[in-house]
Amino acid sequence: MKDSSPSTEPIGQNLMKLIGNLCFSVFVFSVLIFTVIAITYQPPDPWLESAPALTRLFTQSENATFKDDNSLLNTGEDLQLSPSFASAASPDSGASPITEAVIEKAEERILGPSSKGNLGCHEMAGGAVNCSDPRILIAVERFNLRTFKSIVFLAYQAPVSGSKPDECDVAWRFRNKKEKSWRKYRDFRRFKMEIGDNCEYNVAHSGGWHSGINARRPSRLNAARGPKAKVLTPVRDDEINDTIPRLGSDANFRKGRYLYYSPGGDYCKEMNHYLWSFLCGLGEAMYLNRTFVLDLNLCLAATYNPSNKDEEGKDFRYYFDFEHLKEVASIVEEGEFLKDWKRWDKSHKKKVPVRKVVTYKVSPMQLRKDKSTIIWRQFDAPEPENYWYRVCEGQAAKYIHRPWHALWKSKRLMNIVSEISGRMDWDFDAVHVVRGEKAQNKELWPHLDADTSPDALLLKLKGMIAPRRNLYIATNEPFYNYFDKLRSQYAVHLLDDYRELWSNASEWYNETMLLNKGRPVEFDGYMRAAVDTEVLYRAKTRVETFYNLTKDCKDGVNTC
Repeated sequence: MKDSSPSTEPIGQNLMKLIGNLCFSVFVFSVLIFTVIAITYQPPDPWLESAPALTRLFTQSENATFKDDNSLLNTGEDLQLSPSFASAASPDSGASPITEAVIEKAEERILGPSSKGNLGCHEMAGGAVNCSDPRILIAVERFNLRTFKSIVFLAYQAPVSGSKPDECDVAWRFRNKKEKSWRKYRDFRRFKMEIGDNCEYNVAHSGGWHSGINARRPSRLNAARGPKAKVLTPVRDDEINDTIPRLGSDANFRKGRYLYYSPGGDYCKEMNHYLWSFLCGLGEAMYLNRTFVLDLNLCLAATYNPSNKDEEGKDFRYYFDFEHLKEVASIVEEGEFLKDWKRWDKSHKKKVPVRKVVTYKVSPMQLRKDKSTIIWRQFDAPEPENYWYRVCEGQAAKYIHRPWHALWKSKRLMNIVSEISGRMDWDFDAVHVVRGEKAQNKELWPHLDADTSPDALLLKLKGMIAPRRNLYIATNEPFYNYFDKLRSQYAVHLLDDYRELWSNASEWYNETMLLNKGRPVEFDGYMRAAVDTEVLYRAKTRVETFYNLTKDCKDGVNTC
């Protein structure tokens, strides 16, 4: 029979229990620490729209590794809208494009179901064509569908006679398939017609962009007289409406509810910074169901100016589509708003109810039930406390959605984009070549300068783009002849090849001068980057610097 010590068994059991409890405590503590880290961690990538990360982006020092890329400028028409935004905002979302099925139905109405190609053969003899014959338009529509596959055709005008008996000029409205907006553009071309074997009209040859001058709208001269008053607008876009909306009566002003942002530290900052802040304010106004007070005067940062100085007095309408903004958001121009406000207070004993908000820390949620006619946010604190976008940080980020769908590039700039693309018959490839300050900074981009040299570009593009193709180069390289070596293989196009589109005889020049009270407007660096961006996006093959041409990271070393 074995004897057992009555004291050893409890000691062993207690020791095992102690070790087990200690291990379990360590496990629970480890899980707790991991859970806290997982909840509180926020990734540093600013493009994930983390508010603290974006704050670091806009307030970073000059020595920061991340450098904002201004060579491509995206706005609402470059983004895919959600179905709710697209259906709510589009004024002509039901517009039907002209397709082969639409053409066949029109042809059946004109000729009848069994007479296709058999009418009027004797009338076609002699070489001359009757441009008012509806079969001419049908032939042109079919030709365009076959030739310009990247275009959506929306409406045609009746053909008119060209300069020769067998020519007709035709105008139409269109949209590029790669543009997410519903804006319409205009082209008119000259077509040489011939009679086919089946006694049908065919297009023998088509002229280039805007070649059908007889189908264009009449040129417009201003009403004034005298040698200095004559201003010829080659192709006036009557769809642009930049007029400033007015509230009208005192009663209309008093019925409204407004959100007014005073100027803050965002003034004269990079345009991407301005847009991030502006859309925060506009988003808050939408959340509060208020009219946003918009100051049309901008300060353009030195980055975009040849003088390398900040320039005040720029008009919002030079850069962005004011008409579209008026259609999708409730806005009032600041000058009109202040005039109406002053007139009301001067003519009424009871002043307009105003709530002044002196810090961004008062959240939009706290203002949701405020009944004041005007909520006036003031940004008088030192930077970065006085940035507009601070309003949309923290909890507010869950409620305020920046309305990117409301912000499109100016239709005048987009007309230049369409003209450049149209002159290449919408059949071109493009390469985006980033150079400038990044190419000079060997510490952050050690290979970029060499990888974007003319010899390196020619070698790499040979494997991506077929020879003799139209090649548009979107770039911030200031020297025009830098890309001359590529001309041996490609038909190279640069933005400066189209300088006449913003020269003193252009539509853009005359229209922006009217906005600027008769003073000429400079085609600045932001406009150049905006046009480059949109032409690049319309290319059939698109080559990017940081994904195709160099192994450097877009935002500097160790950021890939």
